[in-house]
Amino acid sequence: MRAAVYHGRHSVAAGEWPAPEIGAGELLLRLRGCGLCGSDIAKILVDHPAPAVFGHEVVGEVAQVGAGVERFAVGDRVVVAHHVPCFTCHYCRRGSPSMCRAFKGSNLDPGGLAELIRVPAPNVAYATFTVPAHVSDEAASFVEPLGCCLRALRRARVEPGDTAVVIGLGSIGCLFVQLLRRAGARVVGTDGLAERVDLAKRLGGEAFGPGEAVARWVDEQSDGRGADLVVLTAGGATVLPWAAALVRDGGMIHSFAGGAGAELPLPLEALYHRELTLTATYSSSPADLAEAHALVTAGEVVVEPLITHRLPLSEVARGVELMLRREALKVFVVPDGA
Repeated sequence: MRAAVYHGRHSVAAGEWPAPEIGAGELLLRLRGCGLCGSDIAKILVDHPAPAVFGHEVVGEVAQVGAGVERFAVGDRVVVAHHVPCFTCHYCRRGSPSMCRAFKGSNLDPGGLAELIRVPAPNVAYATFTVPAHVSDEAASFVEPLGCCLRALRRARVEPGDTAVVIGLGSIGCLFVQLLRRAGARVVGTDGLAERVDLAKRLGGEAFGPGEAVARWVDEQSDGRGADLVVLTAGGATVLPWAAALVRDGGMIHSFAGGAGAELPLPLEALYHRELTLTATYSSSPADLAEAHALVTAGEVVVEPLITHRLPLSEVARGVELMLRREALKVFVVPDGA
């Protein structure tokens, strides 16, 4: 079969890959589309075991059904996520399923950027959802990233009336703006690209370029206290001092995206004296995915305008470059000829 194959640092190209075979409890999907995630790009840019196939925001059509699978049939359109926890270990019991060793070891075979994808039995049981006819492939592909955002907001403990700032208005930032408003928060987004600021406004949020306008808005909305929550979806550690300047005493800064090799340029003294909380979340849980699926199915979160490019599997490298140059908000990869 054809797949987008990673060959080493900054090298990915369409090529041949062995077609997977399924066993009991598993599904074989024929790819309909896969969102290109920032975490996929991060892996492509570094030294990672090669060859490999990435991609995890997968929408597919069931091509084969393994023995014992009753919830799905050949021809069903489904969305599937790549990691599933064990539900019983210390991490799972303490509310950290994405730190579960089974979670970290699970994956799709070989990955979402391939014509055929094997879905392991635990993923079939807990991380696969039928896509209703009225939901597009593009919209369905947002179930996984939306689930990640929901997990972040659970940890951030957002309450109605809170004031929140979202730094970075890529597709993830635009999801956060909508979810925060849905939770009853007053939210402002900020980004250095004017077109992303405009999109956030069209989605119903306040948004500005980086600068004093953001700080003024926060002061006005919070009676001068500062934001209860600042969510970092871009900029890495370099924006932490600005986030600390925006957040109120006793407030929270949530880091949604990592930055390879970045050191935290925020004095421990600032965290201590101002009682700031710095949190982070990685990935999502099956419960988050189920809620995200319900929101997408009900149309309660607007996602389709976030996809700016639809490219064939053979042009994944171009999609990576578009996202690196910030010319694409979200790239949706489809099989060649689709």
